[in-house]
Amino acid sequence: MTETKGLARNESPDRIPPRDRIVAAARELFYRQGIRAVGVDAIAEAAGTNKMTLYRHFASKDELVAECLRRLSVEKNEVWARLEAEHPGDPRAQLQAWLREAAGNVSDPRSRGCALANAAVELPEKDHPARQVIEQCKQTTRENLVALCRRAGVARPELLADQLFMLLEGALVCTQSTGHAGPACQFVTAGQAIIDAHLR
Repeated sequence: MTETKGLARNESPDRIPPRDRIVAAARELFYRQGIRAVGVDAIAEAAGTNKMTLYRHFASKDELVAECLRRLSVEKNEVWARLEAEHPGDPRAQLQAWLREAAGNVSDPRSRGCALANAAVELPEKDHPARQVIEQCKQTTRENLVALCRRAGVARPELLADQLFMLLEGALVCTQSTGHAGPACQFVTAGQAIIDAHLR
């Protein structure tokens, strides 16, 4: 569940459609530097194109931000099918796999937290086109986690899902303020304790 998705190393930029190059460049820049700090000139340059081409594909920077987060949301939602495919018919194993996968994101030294949460902080305007994308993705994540907890036979699946959801959100923010060796390094221990408490 990486937050940014650039071009493949062996992929020539000339062979990638301009729209995809623009989105890939924007995602990387927004995630590393912040949405407000990055202008369309920098995005066009990183994408190997120009502002005219950028605006041909996106009516505004706000629309580009929304598309970047939309693609991230699609990638994040793919994890549920993968967990099920890797552990067919075993929701408890899927839940454990989710915990390990989430832990990998928390401990990744390249991580700047959750791109969606970061964007929500930078974009407080409720009418910003990216706000609906952010809120829908977070809601979908919670719903998928509730469904997984329910399949795992948890008596109170909503409670367990909310506890794990908040633990992950908090851990991703915590790494930004106290580093990966701070309290966030206890993510798996805390998450496992919460799961075990519900499975007793």
